[in-house]
Amino acid sequence: MSKKVICFGEMLWDCFPDGEVAGGAPMNVALNLKQLGVDVEMISRLGNDAYGEKLKDFLATYSLPLRLVQEDSEHPTGKVLVDDTDKENIKYEIVEPSAWDFIELTSANQETVAKADALIFGSLGVRNETSWKTLYHLVHQPLLTIFDINLRAPYIDFYKIDSLLGYTDILKINEDELEILADFFELKRKGDGLAKDLCDYLVEEYPIEAICITHGSKGAMVYKDGKIISHSGYKVKVEDTVGAGDAFLSGFVKMYLEGRNLKETLDFASKLGAYVATQKGGTPKYKMEDVETVGS
Repeated sequence: MSKKVICFGEMLWDCFPDGEVAGGAPMNVALNLKQLGVDVEMISRLGNDAYGEKLKDFLATYSLPLRLVQEDSEHPTGKVLVDDTDKENIKYEIVEPSAWDFIELTSANQETVAKADALIFGSLGVRNETSWKTLYHLVHQPLLTIFDINLRAPYIDFYKIDSLLGYTDILKINEDELEILADFFELKRKGDGLAKDLCDYLVEEYPIEAICITHGSKGAMVYKDGKIISHSGYKVKVEDTVGAGDAFLSGFVKMYLEGRNLKETLDFASKLGAYVATQKGGTPKYKMEDVETVGS
């Protein structure tokens, strides 16, 4: 039986020195899931402007449904100014306010989420109170909730993060976010044991069933039932790392919803993340055979 996934949050243009690329973590995840054959929709908001129309045209090339993407006549389509001088450490300036800050709660998005199997969201998408109130209502629905924490200074609100963790089934963080969360929860450093200590703490305090921690080119790990499964990652020639973590999450979600074992799930997620890192931008088009060439 096919699964229905909803992605909530920002959709925007990543503005590089040499051009613009469509982006936003939730949108990247949605487009990857679409390419993986998953039934997926996006809840977001675009400005009634040229950038919004351009983004709609871009999304149409992936056949991503747009019925839950709202139109805003007051606020512009989102942009992020990207400094990619260091390919391993991309820097972002997230323009505000943007249309995706004002996602409204509607009967359409409530009804769709109520019938879905999974809801994917992050913390950046709720930096504004309008979108925050909408997401907080939606996460109360009885479905699998996946929190891609996506911490972006200065938009780190631990009140909202704590609230969302209380409705999270699967948490995805990267190595930098691991350190930030460990500091927030005042966990003492124990060398390589910090990740497990944080995971132990989180599953004790919140209803989390699995935690993914990505380590960039060094691989990833999944914590579930008190145990950690690790993957050393795939060595590839990096074009840029934009969207690699989003691709990883997409691969993980697809396999998890299919009921695959964690080792197989982690391997496929790592392979997809590595493949996207070999391409320009966060949502390259690909076929499954392209992904399978990674590591071969």
